[in-house]
Amino acid sequence: MKNLPDLSRLARPGTEIAVRVTPRAARNAVAEEEGRIAVRVTAPPEDGKANAAVQKLLAKALGVAKTRLVLVRGASARDKIFRVE
Repeated sequence: MKNLPDLSRLARPGTEIAVRVTPRAARNAVAEEEGRIAVRVTAPPEDGKANAAVQKLLAKALGVAKTRLVLVRGASARDKIFRVE
């Protein structure tokens, strides 16, 4: 999980972050692509495992606690919206 981009500028309370998720990837990664954040996780998309992995990885890139990130929309979709609390 090294080489994460510095997304701390987005870590303001109330900010909503659009994320495109790729589950079952070869490795965990976060990248900025076309105005949204692309997150690749090795976790499978079952029982919320991929969502939890995305939340953890995104929180690390933002420099906030994972409990401060709330999944607002897209629990079962690849396109998700997270809000910083």
